[in-house]
Amino acid sequence: MPKETWLIATALTAALLLGLLGYSSWDKKQRLERAQAEIANAQAAAEKSAAEAAGLKEQLAQSQLRIEELQQEKNAALQSHRSLEEEMRAALESKDVTISQLQGKLTVNILDRVLFDSGEADLKPDGEAVLRKVGAILTEHPNLKVHVIGHTDNVPIRAAARSRFPSNWELSTARATAAVRFLTEKAGVDPRRLGALGYGEFRPVADNSTSEGRARNRRIAISILSEELAGSDAAASHPTNALPAMLPSQAAPAPPTRPPED
Repeated sequence: MPKETWLIATALTAALLLGLLGYSSWDKKQRLERAQAEIANAQAAAEKSAAEAAGLKEQLAQSQLRIEELQQEKNAALQSHRSLEEEMRAALESKDVTISQLQGKLTVNILDRVLFDSGEADLKPDGEAVLRKVGAILTEHPNLKVHVIGHTDNVPIRAAARSRFPSNWELSTARATAAVRFLTEKAGVDPRRLGALGYGEFRPVADNSTSEGRARNRRIAISILSEELAGSDAAASHPTNALPAMLPSQAAPAPPTRPPED
């Protein structure tokens, strides 16, 4: 083989080898860069996941703390309610004053003979004494709302009083309002905590056909509830047969006579 041909072949071979080496080096570099990019993406994803996990862990801790706080508030409210019930029973419960507890609402029922004369809405001294005790206890529990509700029996208003109380709705409302005014003006209860309603004869708790049943139906109910319950209870406490104290009378005239209460 001529020397020139050999040199050319050698040079071509060397060039081919260098090209192959260069391509191999370039390919390795590309694969290394891709691998490095994949590792960087994986690390970024891992860091993001770790940050999200830390955030979720913090949210969980805050939620657990809030649950504990709410449970403590609930326990405190229950304890306060139990304490209120015990205070009410110790100070007030008698044959004329009964106390009941239902669905978080404490109700003090006071028979009208303690508070008012027959067919009247002016508080008697004995009634003022009872309401003063109620007010003293309520002032110790300032976060509770109070609904004062008047009830009557089904005996019609007597003719002489019909100009003031056209029906039992007006009488029950006037009595509830008198109790509320006393609690705010004489017993020191914040008026923003109070509401007055009259249900007339339409929420009996006993049979109106007997004197004993009528006596039980003539009453003032003082319902005491937490702020949480007050909002939902306000709507439920205004049925169509109840007369709110702030509304003027729209009741039809009552039958002509109301005999003395039994």
